Amino acid sequence: MQSFSPFSYLSFLFILTTLSFVKTQDGFCSAPSSSILDADSNSQPLYWKVSNPTLSPSHLQDLPGFTRSVYKRDHAFITPESQVFSPLPDWKNTLGAYLITPAIGSHFVMYLAKMQENSKSGLPPRDVERFIFVVQGIVVLTNISGNAHKLTVDSYAYLPPNLDHTVETDAAATLVVFERRYSGLEGHVAELIVGSTDKQPLLETPGEIFELRKLLPTSLAYDFNIHIMDFQPGEFLNVKEVHYNQHGLLLLEGQGIYRLSDSWYPIQAGDAIWMAPFVPQWYAALGKTRSRYLLYKDVNRNPL
Repeated sequence: MQSFSPFSYLSFLFILTTLSFVKTQDGFCSAPSSSILDADSNSQPLYWKVSNPTLSPSHLQDLPGFTRSVYKRDHAFITPESQVFSPLPDWKNTLGAYLITPAIGSHFVMYLAKMQENSKSGLPPRDVERFIFVVQGIVVLTNISGNAHKLTVDSYAYLPPNLDHTVETDAAATLVVFERRYSGLEGHVAELIVGSTDKQPLLETPGEIFELRKLLPTSLAYDFNIHIMDFQPGEFLNVKEVHYNQHGLLLLEGQGIYRLSDSWYPIQAGDAIWMAPFVPQWYAALGKTRSRYLLYKDVNRNPL
């Protein structure tokens, strides 16, 4: 029988209690009607909860020392109140928060880039590939040939290693960025890719009921992929996964429960997760709206 530490149990109760109450003009009431939730979500832009989570840092300011973030040997759970933003090296007018780096055992980097007015990206180190996904605002991607691509929310771009490019914006924008040192295969060349989630087909998921889209080609030229996974309320992973692949995850919409090893975490939009190889993992969607997460996964390479 599994047991919870006093801290994790109290934290669990705190999160569930907080998420079950909303403040109205008449005071506090539990279990808001679906019409209230639908009206709230329909009036906001896509992925707005990533930047405005239900439990934002300001909501926790009266709990000194409290955070939902956890770091363990085989996983990390990183929540907005723990994110530390500082100027991104080689970027102009941009603040970044590194969520996952090799310092915790990953072979990739995942960070948030908050671009301000008249901001511009820098280049990754040599032989490093980059993937960007827009969660707020509009940016313009320009490559060495001068071709420009307008990227709106839910759009993305894959930049192969050593490709000169810039990402610029005249107004505020937020990106999720993945970078890793490219592991090439002879005879296979990765190319620039620009796309949007809604243009990608739904893929079959045998034995599962969630919806899956892959944002990159599955060909051998690419050593990782980015998945978009959608769960309706009450849906969950049938397979309790244990595998050699690493993951970097950002919950874009909704809320649920994530199992990592022997720990269970209430998760909301804006939370990020690192999963080491072979950590047991499982997800169930809660609430009354869709859950959607963005997931990094290394592929197409021999783990040796």
